[in-house]
Amino acid sequence: MHARLACLLALVPVFAAAQRPPAPESIWYIRNNDAAIADFAANARHISVIAPQVFAIDSLGVIRGAIDPRIVAIARSGGVRLMPLVMNPGFSVDILHRLITDPATRSAGLRSLAALCREQQLDGIQLDFENLHVSDRDAFTTFARLASDSVHRAGCQLSAAVVPRTDDDRGPLPYHQWMYDYWRGAYDYKALSDTLDFISYMTYAQHTGGSTPGPVAGYPWMDASLRYVLAAGVPPAKLSLGLAAYSDYWTSAYDPRTGSRPRARDIAYPEIMKIIANAGATPQWDKRQKAWAAMWEDHGVFEHAWLEDARAFREKLPLVKRHRLRGYSVWLLGLEDPRTWNVVGKVRK
Repeated sequence: MHARLACLLALVPVFAAAQRPPAPESIWYIRNNDAAIADFAANARHISVIAPQVFAIDSLGVIRGAIDPRIVAIARSGGVRLMPLVMNPGFSVDILHRLITDPATRSAGLRSLAALCREQQLDGIQLDFENLHVSDRDAFTTFARLASDSVHRAGCQLSAAVVPRTDDDRGPLPYHQWMYDYWRGAYDYKALSDTLDFISYMTYAQHTGGSTPGPVAGYPWMDASLRYVLAAGVPPAKLSLGLAAYSDYWTSAYDPRTGSRPRARDIAYPEIMKIIANAGATPQWDKRQKAWAAMWEDHGVFEHAWLEDARAFREKLPLVKRHRLRGYSVWLLGLEDPRTWNVVGKVRK
């Protein structure tokens, strides 16, 4: 009897492990630079998929770029899947329009994507096509469907990074309307999810270098964007939630040709914390936005920062589990609060 009980108890951890849901897929974007590559090497066990932003497709459908061999080596040795981005260079609206509407260019682009998959022995490719005019929505969906067929035959998955929206209202101001017409409104999320393996929903850049100061990814805006895309019919298993690992820093800029204006830039967490400390400022936690904000005076002019740190990451990560999403996609490796790795957990030992 005791021996039988001991056997049953020994099976409990095995049964529990079998019942435990898989960890959310952890996608991290990276660029070819030494600091980010060192960061990848140190934290590969936390990453399911590494997504280098290194390839661009031109107006002839030709893809150029290269992944740093160190990224490939770390991914292969660590069991991390390799899924580089292919983007329209400079997020050119003209290049993108030609690529998805001109038959000859589109065919060349489809061949280039399949060749990239085969030659680089990739696990997947992610389309990062931005500054897409709303009038090209259906053309992009068609391109994605054709590209999916082409890339699948070459042995790769195909996904797309898409800009989020909370509704289909263009907004009252020219800025809102421009953002909708060229950035937020041009994606048919349901149709894309039907043809692609998944979409990375870029719920960051709520505020940008061209906007007034505000959170990088405020929680209410992220939640509203997520509810909108799910209500549109995108299956949660095909949705990867965008999470920000960068902060934004607003200053006053001046150029002799264009004059003065406010300007923001993406900035690494350690760097912005040094700037804030040198200014003698103290960040304040915004419990509604689930982010830190700081403001200080420099020669009579105020500067602003909105910060994404480990706490902000921890507060937003539960959206993945709550909505049963496939995982999350993080921009950008090398800019994060180092304590973030204590939050995300390991996907491998």
